Amino acid sequence: MPRSEGLRADAARNRTALLRAVEELLAHHHPAQISMDLVATTAGVGKGTVFHRFGSRDGLMLALVQERAHDLGVAIADGPPPLGPGAPARARLLAFLSAIVDLVSRNKGLLAALGTTIATPADQGPREEHPVYRAWHGHIAALAGQERPDLDADMLAHVLLASVHSEPVLGVLASGAGDRLDRTLRDLVTALIPDDGR
Repeated sequence: MPRSEGLRADAARNRTALLRAVEELLAHHHPAQISMDLVATTAGVGKGTVFHRFGSRDGLMLALVQERAHDLGVAIADGPPPLGPGAPARARLLAFLSAIVDLVSRNKGLLAALGTTIATPADQGPREEHPVYRAWHGHIAALAGQERPDLDADMLAHVLLASVHSEPVLGVLASGAGDRLDRTLRDLVTALIPDDGR
């Protein structure tokens, strides 16, 4: 293997190890307690590697949020139904909302550290202009519109996404009660889009 390929493989392994280390640390520590030194030690790499790859602690945490959002995007595009293609729009919408609640619930410490649920710090402009938000909003609106063309699917998508960056709801998620949000979102969607038996 050429040296450049070996370096690329090492860099990819280091990146994966660092992101996994952050996720593991966030499961047991408040974000403010997680230093670059601690991340490096947990990942088994030098501190310089962390700075080289991500620039800062916030950069590292932002990369983890974006990676999780990317994973969800891949599942939507190519994964098995009902989250992926092949299921009715209603079933896909319910599965997607559950996946968002799961993502936010599992990464609440990370999201709190960034001050957002959609990976966009306040100084980077409105949340609705962020690519992740636009992708999630577009997916929800498209699925809802397929099932109920008479609905304002654009506004419905905003309302549903607003629930996962509401301070009171984030407080509920922080207490470990993500199932309450999941059930409530399902109740809202099923009330608006009843099962037609497909």
